[in-house]
Amino acid sequence: MKLAGAAAIVGIAELPAERKPTGPGLFTLDQYAALTKLVLDDAGLDASVVNGLISHGLAESDMFVPATLSEYLGLPIDFGERVDLGGATSAAMVWRAAVAVELGLCDAVLAVLPGSRALPRSVRREPLAPSWFGASSNNYGSPQAEYEIPYGNVGQNAPFAQIAQRYGAQYGYDPSALAKIVVDQRTNACAHPGAVFHGKPITEADVLASPMIADPIRMLEIVMPVHGGTGVLIANADVARRSRHRPVWIKGFGEHIAFKTTTYAQDPMDTPIARSAGRAFAMAGLTPADVDIASVYDCYTITVLMTLEDAGFCPKGQGMSWIKDRDLTFRGDFPLNTAGGQLSYGQAGMSGGMHHVVDAARQLMGRSAAAQVRDANTAFVAGTGGIMSEQVALVLGGD
Repeated sequence: MKLAGAAAIVGIAELPAERKPTGPGLFTLDQYAALTKLVLDDAGLDASVVNGLISHGLAESDMFVPATLSEYLGLPIDFGERVDLGGATSAAMVWRAAVAVELGLCDAVLAVLPGSRALPRSVRREPLAPSWFGASSNNYGSPQAEYEIPYGNVGQNAPFAQIAQRYGAQYGYDPSALAKIVVDQRTNACAHPGAVFHGKPITEADVLASPMIADPIRMLEIVMPVHGGTGVLIANADVARRSRHRPVWIKGFGEHIAFKTTTYAQDPMDTPIARSAGRAFAMAGLTPADVDIASVYDCYTITVLMTLEDAGFCPKGQGMSWIKDRDLTFRGDFPLNTAGGQLSYGQAGMSGGMHHVVDAARQLMGRSAAAQVRDANTAFVAGTGGIMSEQVALVLGGD
């Protein structure tokens, strides 16, 4: 399959990151409505153009999520989809929307993701069951419940640390190179007023002095959870011509799911992004050398390193020296996560992955203000779900 490049991101919205939400708590339906208005206002388009809706989960409804949102938002749709790929969900939403648009199933698809905000709860209801320290499936009969939880290998910190340990054993490990990712992305966040760490620069020494959470990963190498929300509008060429900003065309995509937990990975050093990025670049007719900015999922620094390697930006096992030789800030020779990424902008739940899509689109639209990269015309976006188990790649381009 090859995209014609006839579907574009025409509107974006990203709420400022908040450590603690201000004002009263909102139901996620309310957040969907607020973000929908922001996205449409940003595009300068009326809601009547939207006839596709793509979503993740919905706290108010375990089933019929697209229908519930369609009803609440007052948007009858010809295409509805629910995507469940963890941190890769947002990038996956974008390519599915682009395919639906190019097939003529709909004219414009709304992809909105509220951030993590505690819902109002009844004092008469029992509290939620424990999450088993981040385990995603503790139901009876699930492989994780049977083979992972009893042995304590749950959550994200330990499994990502295992990947980092294996990387170090196979290729060597330079903590200062991983710290540089944090420092450069914090520099980017300081130029972005919406970032949770805006105005709070950091040094390599700060990163290396932060507490060890799961050897070799330190506290400042781990994503910062925040409250927020993101959304994009993907439309056909006719709608794009009527929109307010420079369209950001979806040129190529790739998706690969290899396993769920690293216990079952054939080789944790061979990540799914290698296959998905290869497909995305081939579809776009481009190579990593053509990329002006990269927006890479950064739940941990090891994720960034291995994604850059396996996507083809640098040779396998040489990413640490490659990173140290480059300026990853918006002013540098390889602009990476120019709004701070999840490490410094913040990860607003599932919408944290959409932060990377919005950041890339904002750059190609020429709207990144103080952090604008000059002559930004081609962007690479990567989303990562699970423990490096499912990854989606996008290649985006301006006119």
